Amino acid sequence: MSAAPPRAPEGADLEDHAIDRASRTDAHADDRRVGPRDSVAALHAEVDVEAARLQALHGARLRCARGCTGCCADDLTVSAPEAAHIRAQHARLLAEARPHAPGACAFLDGEGACRIYAARPYVCRTQGLPLRWIDEDAEGEEAVEYRDICPLNEAGTPLEALTPDACWTLGPAEERLATLGLRGPAGERGAEEPGARVALRALFARG
Repeated sequence: MSAAPPRAPEGADLEDHAIDRASRTDAHADDRRVGPRDSVAALHAEVDVEAARLQALHGARLRCARGCTGCCADDLTVSAPEAAHIRAQHARLLAEARPHAPGACAFLDGEGACRIYAARPYVCRTQGLPLRWIDEDAEGEEAVEYRDICPLNEAGTPLEALTPDACWTLGPAEERLATLGLRGPAGERGAEEPGARVALRALFARG
């Protein structure tokens, strides 16, 4: 069943549910061995593979390109593990550079390009793609599938006509990030509490 999307859920909304589930089902999380798959870099690599497949599938409708900053909002936040990952990968930038002026993402440069593109957060890796997610209806009685896409990429096959595997499904990656916040490598858990959201602008030492 499809319906007009109210708004794609924020990462915080999805990760809150994931953290609750992980906490209930993994009471001994700290005792579990962390494997190579359990890292932000590994998650990003997997996301990139699937995102590339969808980008190739929808290439005719996607208008995303270097310099397009419509999704690069100033109020973007990331999970604690991703904040720790950015700190580790770009310590000098965060210590010496200044964020972009308010009104756009702090990591944009003067030409509208991302200064941390290789380490950009999960949400930035899937922006522009057709999105799908499952949520309760307005009455909270039935699970409903919602779909959405950037307005610049609306032209093309109607979203409701796409098969599920032609969309990016929100939820699984958010659950992986939530789990990393609970039991991931110590350097990627971040100093924040599990489930905390960190403003990208707040990562800079100099305002």
